[in-house]
Amino acid sequence: MLSSTDNIRGAVLMTACMGAFATNDALMRSIAGQIPVSQAIFIRGAVSSFLLACILFATRKSLPMPRGRDLRTILTRSAAEAGTGTSVIVSLYHMPLSVFTAIGQAAPLSVTLAGAVFLKEPIGWRRLAAITAGFLGVLVIIRPGTEGFSAWSLVALLAVAFLTLRDLSSRQIPAAIPPTIPAFCGSLATTTMALVWGMFSDWQAVPLLVAVTLCGGGVLLVAAYLLAIQSMRSGEIGFVAPFRYMGLLWAILIGVIWLKETLDIYTVIGSAIVVASGGYSLWREIRLRRLRARPVIPRP
Repeated sequence: MLSSTDNIRGAVLMTACMGAFATNDALMRSIAGQIPVSQAIFIRGAVSSFLLACILFATRKSLPMPRGRDLRTILTRSAAEAGTGTSVIVSLYHMPLSVFTAIGQAAPLSVTLAGAVFLKEPIGWRRLAAITAGFLGVLVIIRPGTEGFSAWSLVALLAVAFLTLRDLSSRQIPAAIPPTIPAFCGSLATTTMALVWGMFSDWQAVPLLVAVTLCGGGVLLVAAYLLAIQSMRSGEIGFVAPFRYMGLLWAILIGVIWLKETLDIYTVIGSAIVVASGGYSLWREIRLRRLRARPVIPRP
């Protein structure tokens, strides 16, 4: 039985995790246009892959070797990770951090819906209604068919689609396989794809500040991943998971204070709808799990 102290520790770690992700995204946004996208992805990916490789080497004696179906699942996840990482950075090169993050908050809803469709996970009408409301909130943010619509919002939605595939694949990986293995494979796949992409574009000399920024992004990615693992191990999922939405608050604060972005009313309203829908869907799922876990006491 986890104590309240464990839950608080888990919440703090999850909040720090979301801060690391948001700061990483802000770093990528801050160098937009200074070097080609493929070059930025490659440098950041090389740093994160190297750090994860060091972690794997340090724990190599206790690592199982994925085979057969598990290996195929990890490869599928790695391909989805490459698509996620690429579409995320392309989006950040062309749209405000706060808007991108607001659209990305639809990912948990998308994963829930995809799990019901492809993995036959149970989903009731209440959660289905919440998911529908969340997607309507995304439409409020991107405003298709209006002057405020940006085609780059579609790339952000593509990132959500890739992230959904990644998370569905992650659910199929056995718990016996440490999460550092699929994380390293995903990072390596993203880096390799950026290298191949770079063969068809002109890379350029990297300014020192940009190089430091990309290295910092790679370090933050690994830190965020490790914080996410530790947060879920420290507290109850029902208490810790909602703190994922702190990522939106981090993005707004960093975007407004550091990147000097401005928020429009559509982004604020749409974000509120998406977060409320995701929060309700998560609360409903946790409540149903607890009800199923209760022992059935026969009547006398």
